Amino acid sequence: MISAFPHAMPVEGFMGGVLIGLAAATMLLGLGRIAGVSGMAARATGIADSGAPRNIAIAFVIGLPLGAFLVARLFGEVQVSFPTSLLPLIAGGLLVGFGTRLGSGCTSGHGVCGLSRLSPRSMVATALFMASGFVTVAAMRFGGLL
Repeated sequence: MISAFPHAMPVEGFMGGVLIGLAAATMLLGLGRIAGVSGMAARATGIADSGAPRNIAIAFVIGLPLGAFLVARLFGEVQVSFPTSLLPLIAGGLLVGFGTRLGSGCTSGHGVCGLSRLSPRSMVATALFMASGFVTVAAMRFGGLL
């Protein structure tokens, strides 16, 4: 156990990272497409006309919660908590959606797939994602919200 992070699950995190890497590599090598969640969701819902074939995108999007459900059944539930009000979730979702369209991809597309291809655009995007996360956590802690 890591003393600074008493709830850390390094083995599970490592296994999840390996599976994400395998999924991204399979998508890139098998279909020549980036496995970015926002792009797949846009293609699956018909918002985007280009990208992976729509049936692949739909299967990808359905597989995300289905995979989480299967892992929870096999290894036990993961404790999660959400704000009591829906407003922060809705606002956050809209801001993330806007940002992924503005930035031409999401954390999975840029952070996993783009960095592995040494894409300069993805390096900048991922640095901005991380910096924004650091600033947000600091602001939340400073403001007593976290």
